[in-house]
Amino acid sequence: MTAVNSECITMTRRCLLTFKPFRIFVAGIGFFSLCFLMTSLGGQFSAKRLGDSPFSIRTEVLGGLESRGVLRKISDMLEIIMKRIDTLSKMSNSSESHRLEELSSALHRFQPVGLVERIQAIAQNVSDMAIRMEQILKKTNIPARGQDGVTGQCEVPKDPRYPDCASKVDWMRARWTSDPCYSFYGVDGSDCSFLIYLSEVEWFCPPLAWRNQSSHPTTSSLPKRQAYFRSDLSLLLERVGSGKESLSFMRRRMRRLAAQWAAAARRLDERLRSQYRVQKRILVHVGFLTEESGDVFSPKVLKGGPLGEMVQWADILTTLHVLGHNLKISLSVKELQGSLGVPPGRGSCPLIGPLPFDLIYTDYHGLQQMKQHMGLSFRQHRCHIRVIDTFGTEPAYNNEEYATLHGYRTNWGYWNLNCKQYMTMFPHTPDNSFMGFVTEELNQTERFNIKRDKVNNMAVVYGKEASMWKGEEKLLTILHRYMDIHGTVYYEAQRPPEVPAFVRNHGLLPQQELQQLLRKAKLFLGFGFPYEGPAPLEAIANGCVFLQPKFSPPHSSLNHEFFRGKPTSREVSSQHPYTEQYIGKPHVITVDFNNSQEFETAVQDILKEKVEPFIPYEYTCEGMLERVNAYIQHQDFCHHSSPFPTANESRSWPGNPPSPFLQLPNSTALIWAPNITAPACWPPLSALRLFLSPEASSCVKTCQDAGLICEPSYFPFINSMEAFNGLNAQCESLEAEKNHVFPAVHVDRRECFQQKEPLLFSCAGVSAKHQRLCPCRDYLYGQVALCRDCL
Repeated sequence: MTAVNSECITMTRRCLLTFKPFRIFVAGIGFFSLCFLMTSLGGQFSAKRLGDSPFSIRTEVLGGLESRGVLRKISDMLEIIMKRIDTLSKMSNSSESHRLEELSSALHRFQPVGLVERIQAIAQNVSDMAIRMEQILKKTNIPARGQDGVTGQCEVPKDPRYPDCASKVDWMRARWTSDPCYSFYGVDGSDCSFLIYLSEVEWFCPPLAWRNQSSHPTTSSLPKRQAYFRSDLSLLLERVGSGKESLSFMRRRMRRLAAQWAAAARRLDERLRSQYRVQKRILVHVGFLTEESGDVFSPKVLKGGPLGEMVQWADILTTLHVLGHNLKISLSVKELQGSLGVPPGRGSCPLIGPLPFDLIYTDYHGLQQMKQHMGLSFRQHRCHIRVIDTFGTEPAYNNEEYATLHGYRTNWGYWNLNCKQYMTMFPHTPDNSFMGFVTEELNQTERFNIKRDKVNNMAVVYGKEASMWKGEEKLLTILHRYMDIHGTVYYEAQRPPEVPAFVRNHGLLPQQELQQLLRKAKLFLGFGFPYEGPAPLEAIANGCVFLQPKFSPPHSSLNHEFFRGKPTSREVSSQHPYTEQYIGKPHVITVDFNNSQEFETAVQDILKEKVEPFIPYEYTCEGMLERVNAYIQHQDFCHHSSPFPTANESRSWPGNPPSPFLQLPNSTALIWAPNITAPACWPPLSALRLFLSPEASSCVKTCQDAGLICEPSYFPFINSMEAFNGLNAQCESLEAEKNHVFPAVHVDRRECFQQKEPLLFSCAGVSAKHQRLCPCRDYLYGQVALCRDCL
């Protein structure tokens, strides 16, 4: 048996050593080592002309000390390769010769081919080249030249306007091979190429006088084109594709609502016919659906997973298409890079030339991907970005420096955007813009059928996952006394044990079948989770009453795990605060579910009510088209107007009369004086109503109490001594500091504070020690995002 094993081992060794691929591997050690060396030198031998081979050595003199070092490095590396091959060939003389016999034989068979001798010859030639270059450079005073004729001995300019130039050149000398994007922009290891890059691609060094400045990319914008409404969605459906179940879901939704979008476009076109609308170039990068972000949503579409984000993205894409804009959709990082023209590499280099898009819609995942791949250009172009953000981002979390110093840093905030660039699913954060989504509308026939077929004692529970039903059997038992209960809980084989036996579970239903179920039901019951989804609005639109729990105390990032880490301190008073605040009774009933009697009374009251289907205008196709069109045509975060007076320059109103504010009759509120020319602003300052808040009250609540909406765009114009004086704040001093509750007045000391950091202007900020200056505005009924003068 031992002899057999020994023979098997010997045969195995011989097979491994004589097997052709192994011999090819040994033969390739020297060759591929040479290739790797020549390509890893950061592009020294790669020509910019397409015809040049990456393995050909160009006969240009590379220039000065850099070239000598490069050639010496090549020579040394080739010498090391030869020594290693020589060592391998001599291993047959060692004590392990019986194990390497076949390897030695392979090497002997390999050497006559001549490749080893050729590598030796190349090494000798390179060494000779280095010696000859040393001799040439010593005999001439002509400076060596780098690729493309660039002088290699450029002096680093000393310009006080560019204090970081020298340090950046030093950094490039040490690290220019760390990212291929530098070679892409022509960096070749010479100081001149560093200076060209740092002055023309980046902005750390002054322009070089001997460079042809006219060759630089221009940032001139393309001629403006008019946007026209579209009713055909075929091109959009083609661009969305159907490679994932999430995309198929979005396409089905687009097709189902196509007629409603077309009708809404016709109505809005009639209303806006006199307005010229500029067509925008828009990139939509859906980051959460990219493979690079993990895409946890697509596999769960058919298993009861959350659909709210996909509903919203489908409606955003449709809105932008129907409004007539030039749309590009990106669903992978590779598509994102190609769309933006990102140079190859790891994101160390900026883009050059103008951004190929006027607007970019993305989410937090996409934002991170853009920052990673756009490098320095991200900061330059971030004013064009709009971030779809379900739960909102408040200014205290958005400003990186302030968030870090004051404990507001989270995994999602700190992007230093204008907070109006964050776009939410519901209008719960006035510091952000309200994007929204669409709820299906009913025609007259459908309304009649609902009225005829409504089952008064039928309830549907809001909860597709069995975990949402856990611990709710007591409430369901009470409800079962009055109504038949239906569920739509996903399951694969067995009925979920969390769902009581008296509940009729239909399983996960397609959207149209769910609609039919809601059209029959009288009650739609929420257990408190999920928060702020689209389903309650769909139920209300189909004639259901939404019964939801009141949270006491309100849920927030301070006391609830779901909100912890989200960039907001917003307090959520119920499962769906929007329906509670903006819709209310009889369509929405909010009660304490911990009080069984209160819950039972609410069910009894619902049985007595007759409720018609209802959809807020802002959640119709026309409402969303109107709102998003206003944003696209009026919001501009790239050009900052200079508010007056600024906190750092002046504390006095420069005009005549001495204040731009006028007190409303029979009110403590101030308005912008009609006889004072208002600076350019959207929403227009004609909608301004300025209040001094009670202590420990946010501007969100102060404006709500007055039947208005806080408008953060007005903060720069009320950040002045005249505003304090007009509100009779009785300031004993006036200072400018960075704080997310300023401008405000200290309650006890009567010290007044202006805001020093514009990114910290906040409707949401609260302080028990301060009364805040709160800029409010009116709003259109059913369209809270827009003021009466906004259109």
